[in-house]
Amino acid sequence: QVQFVESGGGLVQPGGSLRLSCAASGTAFTIYGLGWYRRAPGKQRELVARITSGGSTNYADSVKGRFTISRDNAKNSLTLQMNSLKPEDTAVYYCNEGFSPVELWWGQGTQVTVSS
Repeated sequence: QVQFVESGGGLVQPGGSLRLSCAASGTAFTIYGLGWYRRAPGKQRELVARITSGGSTNYADSVKGRFTISRDNAKNSLTLQMNSLKPEDTAVYYCNEGFSPVELWWGQGTQVTVSS
């Protein structure tokens, strides 16, 4: 049974920063590409950033240059550093497999709210 637990969200002003963390258990963490996803109110969940098992990264156009995804295989953890946050980044953020997210692996997510 795979579990992802997201943390680090909160309320931040526009232009601010947050660092999200995802702890994984119950899986051979290193073999998977991993991704951060988000679901904004009234919208479908979307991929924000992806990192392969080898460390290659991809970002949605809307976050390029502002967000950085990284992973620590020794700690089974995934991180998303978010800088220059905008109100449109407001969403619940989740982690999952980066190429084919598994329905049963979705966790509770962590809420990010960008507002003045």
